[in-house]
Amino acid sequence: MLATGGGGGGCSRVSLHLRECDLSLGLCSSTIAHHLSRSSPLNTSRNRIPQRMISSSLIYHKSSTEVPLLSTCFSQQEVDRGEVSSEGLSSVSGGVVALGKFDALHIGHRELAIQASKVGTPFLLSFVGMAEVLGWESRPPIVAKCDRKQVFSSWSPYCGNVAPREFEIEFSSVRCLSPQEFIEKLAKDLGVSGVVAGENYRFGYKAAGDAAELVKLCEEYGMGAYIINPVMDKNQLSISINSSNPNDRGQVSSTRVRRALAVGDMKYVSELLGRRHRLILKAKNQEVFTYNKHKLSAPKSCLLNLAPKEGFYENCYLIVGEKLVPCRVVIDTAQIHIEMDDIGTSNYFGTEDLKLLRIEFGNSQS
Repeated sequence: MLATGGGGGGCSRVSLHLRECDLSLGLCSSTIAHHLSRSSPLNTSRNRIPQRMISSSLIYHKSSTEVPLLSTCFSQQEVDRGEVSSEGLSSVSGGVVALGKFDALHIGHRELAIQASKVGTPFLLSFVGMAEVLGWESRPPIVAKCDRKQVFSSWSPYCGNVAPREFEIEFSSVRCLSPQEFIEKLAKDLGVSGVVAGENYRFGYKAAGDAAELVKLCEEYGMGAYIINPVMDKNQLSISINSSNPNDRGQVSSTRVRRALAVGDMKYVSELLGRRHRLILKAKNQEVFTYNKHKLSAPKSCLLNLAPKEGFYENCYLIVGEKLVPCRVVIDTAQIHIEMDDIGTSNYFGTEDLKLLRIEFGNSQS
């Protein structure tokens, strides 16, 4: 179903894949209408349309005394993850959701969250199982799953001191929905009060819907729709993109982040992310970290997210509890080595059952 055309500058390739997928599943239909009360976040004075938004639509829901019920569109996986409460309300009910493909959580995605926070409680709507459903080759994420909340927390100062939250939906449950059916799911099943998207956003089966239709449909279903300009890459000469995507007009994207990591340009990566790239390693099964007074090593099989290219990186930091320990990082074909000058830090490794490593990369590579 859903073709996410890059939130706030994040340029997704999903629409290209979905244009080729066959409709092999039946469409799910909504069975109930869910009305928000007058206490909805969109009814407060602070939630007026920001002047920076290039187009918008805002229609208030009417209050209702009806008891909302669970829709048959919800999959068992969604219920298991707690996306639907025992009262029949989703945890995103009343919130404003940013739409996109949030792999890198880059500055374009952050801008979507900022705009969502200006009109309500901000959420990022993410899809689970997209690669498996579409048959994409498995690849490591840019941001480790266990590190995403930390990134959202770092966005809090930009979002009115509110950390955006992530709301997940099984991709298989929405993949074949038409644009109207998808918006209906957001409004009736999930109780969303508004959506934020980039102007190049595409959605619905075979990427049939664009930003203009998003605004129109949201108006029909009583939701606010906020369309924003993409965040442009100010350093396009730093790396050759050679994108075949016609929608790539130089906006910040997860693809640019991946390519910058592939050549080890950590300064460029930091500019795209709006933060240092954080690498997470976790020891699993028989995997172990080895260490001595000055050096800590871990096999690449422990990686939970995408590492930069092989090489030597200076001005990095090993995160030990709340402490940032200056270090250098060497990445070879099989392992990641962390070299430290602080001998006292190695004492920590000798007394703790070390299972998790967090490394922040600086802006230089030798």
